[in-house]
Amino acid sequence: MILLCVGLTGGIASGKSTVSRLLKEKGIPFIDSDKIARDLVHPGSEMLSEIIKIFGPDVLQADGALDRASLGQIVFAREAKRRELEGLSHPRIMATQDRWLEQMKVLGDSPAAVVDAALLIESGGWRRFDRIVVVDCDESHQIDRFVGREGMDEEAARVRIASQVPLVEKAKYADWLVDNRGSLDNLKEQADKLAAWLLESAPIKKKKSN
Repeated sequence: MILLCVGLTGGIASGKSTVSRLLKEKGIPFIDSDKIARDLVHPGSEMLSEIIKIFGPDVLQADGALDRASLGQIVFAREAKRRELEGLSHPRIMATQDRWLEQMKVLGDSPAAVVDAALLIESGGWRRFDRIVVVDCDESHQIDRFVGREGMDEEAARVRIASQVPLVEKAKYADWLVDNRGSLDNLKEQADKLAAWLLESAPIKKKKSN
């Protein structure tokens, strides 16, 4: 099956995960790159072993799982360390995304599939997609959502937001821009229009002539 491969991105707490779930309700499957990243560092994994070699055993919890908060404090305080971590994770995450997209092609349940990835632009992975969707919002909204969701203080939230390409720049890559400055109902309306556009844009496999 011919598949329209869609990259969906935005900033921290911009609302892209909500958009992904709304698209799924319309029959368009998605994969969450944050979940991929978490799965890659399960106890005993190759990537977790490499992280320990670079950052030391202090980034582990007592049960041997990765202490994501401790690692975050290191990598968001030192850009060189963050780049080193991204060098480990990005190729593995993109390989997992590509395998999933191939599975979606084989299954043929939908003419379009969405990869939800916060660092799609930063990693250069956006070039692999047929369409790019960017979820945009004000930084104040990002901070409020992130602080409320993660229990992080405002200063730490600002540091993490600053580590990403600004949304105003990401918007330049967009084939479709979702404005998440309004209500949830408004976001649902936009998601409905986006889903219709993606399905209309999806290539149609022509039947072979006899």
